[in-house]
Amino acid sequence: MKKTGVIILVAVMLLSFAACGGKKKDDRTNNSVANLTEKYGYQWTDTTKPILNETGAKEITFNVYSSKNASALDYNDMKVMQDLFASTNVNVSWENVSESVYTTQKNLIFGNTSDRPDAIYHAGMSAGEIIKYAKRKVLLPISDYLEYMPNFKKILEDRPDIKKQLINVEDGKIYSLPRIEEMGLLQYPNLLFINKSWVNKVIEAGAVTGITAADVKDGLELTAAQMENILKYFRDNDMNGNGKVNDERPMNFVYNNWQGNQCDLYGMFGLNDNLEHRVIVDGRVTYTVVDDRFKTATNFISKWVTDGLIDKVSFEQSQDNFLANGKGLEIYGAFYWWESETVVSHPENYVVCKPIKGPEGDQTICVSNNPETGTGEVIVFRDCPNPEVLLTYFDRYYMPEISAQINYGPIGVVYEEERDEKGMLVQKPIPEGMTADELRLQNAPLGIIYLNDYAWKNVLNMEPRAKLRLDRLELYADPFVPESVKPVPNLQFTLEELNTLANYETGINDYITTNLIEWLLKGGVRDNVWNDFKARINQIGLPQVQKVFQDAYDRYVSESK
Repeated sequence: MKKTGVIILVAVMLLSFAACGGKKKDDRTNNSVANLTEKYGYQWTDTTKPILNETGAKEITFNVYSSKNASALDYNDMKVMQDLFASTNVNVSWENVSESVYTTQKNLIFGNTSDRPDAIYHAGMSAGEIIKYAKRKVLLPISDYLEYMPNFKKILEDRPDIKKQLINVEDGKIYSLPRIEEMGLLQYPNLLFINKSWVNKVIEAGAVTGITAADVKDGLELTAAQMENILKYFRDNDMNGNGKVNDERPMNFVYNNWQGNQCDLYGMFGLNDNLEHRVIVDGRVTYTVVDDRFKTATNFISKWVTDGLIDKVSFEQSQDNFLANGKGLEIYGAFYWWESETVVSHPENYVVCKPIKGPEGDQTICVSNNPETGTGEVIVFRDCPNPEVLLTYFDRYYMPEISAQINYGPIGVVYEEERDEKGMLVQKPIPEGMTADELRLQNAPLGIIYLNDYAWKNVLNMEPRAKLRLDRLELYADPFVPESVKPVPNLQFTLEELNTLANYETGINDYITTNLIEWLLKGGVRDNVWNDFKARINQIGLPQVQKVFQDAYDRYVSESK
């Protein structure tokens, strides 16, 4: 009975795809380009004109499946999508589902050969999945259609570094469309903020030496010893004046979060650490977690945890909890985040610090591997009728003005109808009762875009908070990263390399995670335990994984020139 029930459930799910998919592919004609041009006015060279004529708008429809944020409008109802139809005459029928539903249905969609959608937006395809489905002839090789994609083709010609992040090394073709948003933010996800009025109280009490009240401004530079004394005073005194001495949180972060995490603390010991503990140093893939300085740093940080200078909640709270707890009564003495404005109710009470200077004078920061090019964002199925038309339509997303609206929301809703004196898009005031994030998530599908330096200087103005982040990073992050240190870029692997990573990487990551959290929370790591750790991680397969990344990085460097 159980087996029968499962079969029925799968059958029902597959039928639901057919019900939602609109016209079946068998009912639609796969026209030649000549026929598309003659009958439907198909053109791809002039990006200011419609892609199809009125007949094409009526007779050709594409079914695109996409997950979406819970706050977002149905893509069919979004103004930016309706405006795209008006300017292109390409009719796209969107089927939106939640991210969790997409995760559960993903394999079913790829296996349902009789009635798949034409494409998947927000596809989230890994390199391994692309290799697998490319070998099975499921995915359309997009690089065979670049002739019909003038914007994307130019990106690949101008930016070989981006092209290299997309190429399937097994056959040299491209099977997915990327999201490219270059702002210079993602590599540096942490800035250190400290409560200036609290610091001034510490100075007045004589509990810290070497700094004066005049120093307590943006760019405050503290040694590890000074920070330790400040945090001790925060811990032992009623800093927020509510009559309690135990509700202050001297230093706070969100452990292993993509931003506002613990990694910059390792910079006190000269390590450019990140969540993967993997970084490029002098062209070599380097793992910080086997550097003896990592042990020294972990023991130092662990003492701050044991002494109550770093709140233990930092290791268990979610990002949402961290942000919620920062509002209202001030309880944070110091914290890591991109900006204080998001975290606390009174950001004017906080100043941004330079990286803490360690016991031996080291002063550097985390270099994150968060990529500004997101691969695997959109795929097209090989049996999609008239793929040239759909790809020409998606190609319009890479035009800066369209990218701005895909990423933030449409003109007339998020952007003013009138441009500024430079002819650039200007964001409208946020409606009463809404946040910038709420407005954006409701009206912008996100996904494939190309926003680079040219776009920020000539097409759209950055959000004020993004500009603020960049200004601060330029002053308090960039100068503290050695030229020899770089993040690990998006790398493409061979099938054999992917198999090696599958065999070893999970075990290595689990071993690091289990040990590190124990060391940080339970007093550090002894020398004999550290030596055993380094030996064991090599036995698990770190040298094999390191070689895979090094080989892939060497290919990336050589072929990106």
